[in-house]
Amino acid sequence: MNVRIAKSVLVAGMLSLNFATHATPQQWELTPETQVGFEIKSMGLSIVKGKFEQIQSSMSFDPAAPLHASAQFVLDIKSLSLNKPSLSNLILGEDFFDVEKYQTATFTSREFIILGPHHYSITGDLSLRGVTRRVVLDTILKPSISQPQRLDVDATTVITRSDFGMKKAFGGIGEKVNIVVSGQWQLK
Repeated sequence: MNVRIAKSVLVAGMLSLNFATHATPQQWELTPETQVGFEIKSMGLSIVKGKFEQIQSSMSFDPAAPLHASAQFVLDIKSLSLNKPSLSNLILGEDFFDVEKYQTATFTSREFIILGPHHYSITGDLSLRGVTRRVVLDTILKPSISQPQRLDVDATTVITRSDFGMKKAFGGIGEKVNIVVSGQWQLK
């Protein structure tokens, strides 16, 4: 066999093997029961918790090839519910979320990095109040034991409020905000 032909056959074989090993990612969305929200200390003593009731979400994910995954969230700021309703006007007002001007917050992933079995570092862009910053979600994504068409998810990150134009040290509400995603992704 001619060397040129042998190289062509080898390259063609490698390309077909490469395409065969990349499965098509499955499309997922968060279940309605999934909690996407935040926790922040107030006056250093109590915790203010917020949960977004309306979320648009999508994830392209194949557990066999997670490095090719992507995820997006759109959070409706007006749907925010708080464990301390008396703070709603303050938190939704112009010093914090400024909901009249900025009605959504978004997260778009850039990279999934494998940290261990079912453990990922998901880097992405968080846009809030017209400001976009890079954040890293420490994420557990594992198949649900009771529901095979679902993935359990627990993801967290910490942001600094003032990085997104929210007033610093205002009203005794802390500067550091823990963002939490807890629940399940389901196949679309």
